[in-house]
Amino acid sequence: MATPLPLDPPTRVLMGPGPSDVAPSVLRALAAPTVGHLDPYFLNVMDDVRAMLRDVLRTGNAVTIPMSGTGSAGMETCFVNLLEPGDAVLVGVNGVFGTRMCEVARRCGAKVTAVEVPWGRAFDVDQFRKAADGKQYRLVCVVHAETSTGVLQNLTGFRGLADELGALLLVDAVTSLGGVAVEMDEWGIDAIYSGTQKCLSCPPGLSPVSLSACTTKVLQNRRSPVQSWYLDLSLIGQYWGTERVYHHTAPINMLYALHESLRLVLSEGLKARHRRHRVHAEALWAGLEAMGLKLPVADGERLAPLTVVEVPEGVNEATVRKHLLDVYNLEIGGGLGPMKGKVWRIGLMGHSSTARNVTLCLSALSSALRAQGYQPADDPLSAAEHVLASCGE
Repeated sequence: MATPLPLDPPTRVLMGPGPSDVAPSVLRALAAPTVGHLDPYFLNVMDDVRAMLRDVLRTGNAVTIPMSGTGSAGMETCFVNLLEPGDAVLVGVNGVFGTRMCEVARRCGAKVTAVEVPWGRAFDVDQFRKAADGKQYRLVCVVHAETSTGVLQNLTGFRGLADELGALLLVDAVTSLGGVAVEMDEWGIDAIYSGTQKCLSCPPGLSPVSLSACTTKVLQNRRSPVQSWYLDLSLIGQYWGTERVYHHTAPINMLYALHESLRLVLSEGLKARHRRHRVHAEALWAGLEAMGLKLPVADGERLAPLTVVEVPEGVNEATVRKHLLDVYNLEIGGGLGPMKGKVWRIGLMGHSSTARNVTLCLSALSSALRAQGYQPADDPLSAAEHVLASCGE
């Protein structure tokens, strides 16, 4: 085999469901000199990362750690540490990632009760209460931002429900952290996991996880060892704690990148960052609706960092995505599960959430639709620019 040419990736505008665009300073941090995983400099980096993660998650939890792996590793971390065979789990399923929670819990030997609503809809706490049927559970599990459907779940009332059921409250914040409000302590969340490649705008490869003090006690009182040695928080915590006991070789340069991405989040300010995501989403929604496209998620349940759009009748959704990529170097996502071939998923996450990207996407999508014979009902740019101007952008 001939020696391959050096890597030369294209420069894309990433507006799919993840990863998002990465800021130049984060890429520079990723390319900084590698040091050892017990080097004094790197230990200081770890301390900074943990402190900044607490600030972004709005928590004082001692166990707040970026796991080595993507968001799915964070999901598995929470389940394997908090569940033992025979435990009962109540899981909300309104998309791919609720379904995945069920699968991971079953592989831990748990007895899973799924609370199902149609994809594209949020839950009501009473739907969970009815499904619980008066029984006690180890975990109540909710996806805060369902990446497959673009639904944002209101978590009001779930802490009280978990208390009624004697359960811990576990939340998937993979697509919400850094893009919409996440108040771990205020909302009474016991365990949470996220990913770096969405609204934090860091390359994929780390999964922030945080456990409340009462959740940590559950981990300490397990009847059996955690089934995964690699994801065992009682072991990893000794490396991230004051002991610095070797567990595995940390992904040093990825943690440099996370350090810089968290620094950017906090420098912008959480409220300003959340507002930016909302304003750009509303501009995008206005432009899409001006074209006559349908947004299937109700406005009150719609996730600002990720918008789901119905594909018009007679339009090939994959052809549109290919047109955007080939002509504009612009990536958007297709649908998953029962939504495959029926919707597009457009991300405005982190560094990708800009007014320029809103207008680029609307212009490119209008062009791609016209190429297939679809005539937009109105001018999407005027509609989007009206929203941006009214918000001072």
